Amino acid sequence: MQEATDLATESVEKGWGGPFGAVIVKDGEIIGRGQNRVLLTGCPVFHAEVTAIMDASQRLNPKTLLGSDYGAGTILEMIPRPPNSPDRVPQRAKMLKGCEIYINGAPCPMCMSAIYWSRIDHVYFAASLDDTSHIGFDDAFQYEDFKLPWEKRRNIAVTPNFERDTGLKAYRAWEDKKDRHPY
Repeated sequence: MQEATDLATESVEKGWGGPFGAVIVKDGEIIGRGQNRVLLTGCPVFHAEVTAIMDASQRLNPKTLLGSDYGAGTILEMIPRPPNSPDRVPQRAKMLKGCEIYINGAPCPMCMSAIYWSRIDHVYFAASLDDTSHIGFDDAFQYEDFKLPWEKRRNIAVTPNFERDTGLKAYRAWEDKKDRHPY
């Protein structure tokens, strides 16, 4: 947790972004570090958890887009789905299974989704959503908003099924792809 907090403090001191840092640990060793770099990059998704996931993924999968040998094809290890999983796909890519993430603050909804997608086993965070809201980062409303139907979301207009048939063409291409790699 100290390393995550140090990364968060560095982000603040250098003006890179908010006071958020994260580390990903596998077998007791830090394999990914991240800090909020929203102000540095101008990119709203460069949160600490996302940059830590990107760093760890690059280290574990050096032949992917994030690594040095882009175009070499995927080398993602496959694992069976967990028992009692609602997932219909029998195997998924391992991603960061077996890892833990330490964050100095509660993850926002985007970061929590990234954590789910990366298959991290355990999340440790220090400061609560209330603590985070107190310093001006109020993400708690988003957790509530996601429970609402599309048409009742706040601060954003959502039009579901817009040109659905057009969008489904890519889905059909995925379904028809014989060598697709589930993730």
